[in-house]
Amino acid sequence: MNKQDKFNLLENNNREAELGGGEKRIASQHKKGKLTARERIGLLVDEGTFQEIGKFVRHRSTEFGLDNEHYLGDGVVTGYGKVNGRLVYIFSQDFTVFGGSLSETHAEKICKIMDLAMKNGAPVIGLNDSGGARIQEGVRSLGGYADIFYRNTLASGVVPQISAVMGPCAGGAVYSPAITDFTLMVEHTSYMFVTGPNVVKTVTHEEVTAEELGGASTHSSKSGVTHFACANEVTCLQQIKQLLSYIPQNCEEEAPVYPYEIKNEKRPALNELIPENPNQPYDMREVIEGVVDEQSFMEVHANFAENIVVGFARLAGRSIGIVGNQPSVLAGVLDIKASNKAARFVRFCDAFNVPLLVFEDVPGFLPGTDQEWNGIIANGAKLLYAFCEATVPRVTVITRKAYGGAYDVMNSKHIGADMNYAWPSAEIAVMGAKGAAEIIFKREIAEAKDPEAKLQEKVDEYTEAFANPYRAAYRGFIDEVIKPEDTREKLMAAFEMLENKVDQLPKKKHGNIPL
Repeated sequence: MNKQDKFNLLENNNREAELGGGEKRIASQHKKGKLTARERIGLLVDEGTFQEIGKFVRHRSTEFGLDNEHYLGDGVVTGYGKVNGRLVYIFSQDFTVFGGSLSETHAEKICKIMDLAMKNGAPVIGLNDSGGARIQEGVRSLGGYADIFYRNTLASGVVPQISAVMGPCAGGAVYSPAITDFTLMVEHTSYMFVTGPNVVKTVTHEEVTAEELGGASTHSSKSGVTHFACANEVTCLQQIKQLLSYIPQNCEEEAPVYPYEIKNEKRPALNELIPENPNQPYDMREVIEGVVDEQSFMEVHANFAENIVVGFARLAGRSIGIVGNQPSVLAGVLDIKASNKAARFVRFCDAFNVPLLVFEDVPGFLPGTDQEWNGIIANGAKLLYAFCEATVPRVTVITRKAYGGAYDVMNSKHIGADMNYAWPSAEIAVMGAKGAAEIIFKREIAEAKDPEAKLQEKVDEYTEAFANPYRAAYRGFIDEVIKPEDTREKLMAAFEMLENKVDQLPKKKHGNIPL
């Protein structure tokens, strides 16, 4: 074979690898409203930056007729490239090859880029579109999944891991996205479940569709398994790019800083946001958007546990993670789902050096048998644990209610917050005025000629004494009571002051979070 023949062979192999399962299957993929593995990578990375690894890998199986069917790449495209000029490692499963099923060699390709990502300190992005383990390979494919899970766990907290589910993801395959930091799904073309509708019907006799059981809408609103439900694949890939812009490359680095020119930072509109009636709801998103850089807030888990809001934003060009109670949903109480959602987000921010800003308006934990029997104590403790353990700069602003144990949990001074501010509308107390008055003045109210009038009198008395931020400020639990319009200025100064914060946890192997 002369030199030209060798070049021709290389060109033919490249062409064959890039065709995946062939034109017919590519057309079928497009017909379903889905992009191919390579098209997805092309939309995600900066043009011309993707470098493929393992392009000519083939499976080694000989059973069940597999020895007669080989595809270069073996159902997954792996490599590295740049997103907004920053290095990322990517694997993109190819549904046109054996339905994207995971084989021994397919798994080895994924493991190789995960190992490289760990060594070089860059994010791993998985574009999942797979029918699951390649059944013909038996335990070898199952072992491949476990190899990936193990690396997901080792990489957790070291480099960011993002999973996009862009097709089926069932059985053992679901556990890799579950371990990663953020999961995105595409509406109507992706689903995730441990057991599919047919097995569910056989075992429990429930009739359910794949979409109802594990579609993007289900997992973004009911289970919380997915953080973002995207209208289509293009939107999904854009969301990944946006998400990456808020986070560092690894646990040793800081998030990117964007240019910002300081101007008049007062926000008078914030003065009008809190209603006169303490029981009237308002939207905490308006507070967040009034404080952070314009149009910089990216909400995470927007459709799940809506009584708490979490997401990324920028303050004077710097990334921050935000956690805020949402008074317009369940009065902003903490419940099981909200505690889990916020705890997971806090731990991500702490792992990757993203400062935390907390907006607090919480009347307490949600009461009831459902919450108690399902473990609100242990689940609420997860959020408490996450804040206590966080060593990044931590700032809290109490906008209105801060009652009971929920006051402690929401990044109070007592659990290590660096700066705690309160608006004049803040109410910091063990409980609401009515409940407190009924307990403290129980006998006095019962013996009064007009118990209702006496109760109201005592409610007013308690409100005057405790439903304000000053008792806490006298004790130093609140660093400053500020006008809402000054919040942005104060936060910019506080986070700048905390920029070089160093805090050490006691030496340990790891803590034992109440799971």
